[in-house]
Amino acid sequence: MEELASGWLAVGLGVSVHTLACFPVAGYGDEDQRASLLPDLIGGELLGAYCLSEAHSGSDAAALATRATPTGDGYLIEGGKAWTTHGGVADFYTLFARTGGPGSGSHGISCFHVPASTGGVRADPPERKMGMSSSPTAAVRFDEASVDGRALIGSEGQGFSIALAALDSGRLGIAACGVGVAQAALDLAADYSRRRHQFGRAIGDFQGVSFLLADMATQVEAARELYLAAARSRDSGRPFGKQAAMAKLFATDTAMRVTTDTVQILGGYGYTRDFPAERLMREAKVLQIVEGTNQIQRMVIGRHLSGRQ
Repeated sequence: MEELASGWLAVGLGVSVHTLACFPVAGYGDEDQRASLLPDLIGGELLGAYCLSEAHSGSDAAALATRATPTGDGYLIEGGKAWTTHGGVADFYTLFARTGGPGSGSHGISCFHVPASTGGVRADPPERKMGMSSSPTAAVRFDEASVDGRALIGSEGQGFSIALAALDSGRLGIAACGVGVAQAALDLAADYSRRRHQFGRAIGDFQGVSFLLADMATQVEAARELYLAAARSRDSGRPFGKQAAMAKLFATDTAMRVTTDTVQILGGYGYTRDFPAERLMREAKVLQIVEGTNQIQRMVIGRHLSGRQ
């Protein structure tokens, strides 16, 4: 994902979001669901989307209002999801909806696999974003969408814990994307500083620029090692939630700093579309927001440190 994002974030982020959408089936689906769904989900035949956020429950995901009402042999889904990456183009939606009664909070949320072809599923026109134009983001509506009982992933009421587990892993993908964007910006800035001459020498020879590049390179390396360390913990079965939040926080903040400094190093050219610096800067911003804002990451880290996680 780091390599993909360094070339074009929409591709790297698209892979990360699709993986996030596949995670519940892979981690919590029963044998029949895994056998019937996973081959196409991970084989490149289908594109997924992850439907958790709503217009009035973004960071406060437990306040979601979309409801899945039991019908005897399945569920009738009613509600809407906001900020859905791949909304309107996905082949399936990993949906989190309320199955518990009023006041059930996070304990009343369940997870569903909903094919996009399901009747009553539709997407609004894509959002007009400052960046990531090739990655559609849209609200998705579920108007009395009927699914059978096999659409339920895990058990009723388990959805919120599934969502949090998926986000723990997904944050590693976003961190990798952040490092990819930052590395692309650093490479651009370093190359430009060697070729651009002012006052008779390359601008990279001036301490003001060389120190800036040194700080950028140090931050990129640190961000990369942080997300790799978290990924190694995950692969070995050790707890990694705190480290994943740290990696997402640091890597995406680094991407914002490094891309901003790259625009500065390129000067007026950095502000034009003749160079990719302005695109990288616009792409970096969204990484501080998706899959839990960086303010939420600080809350997650703080809760771990205080023993409340």
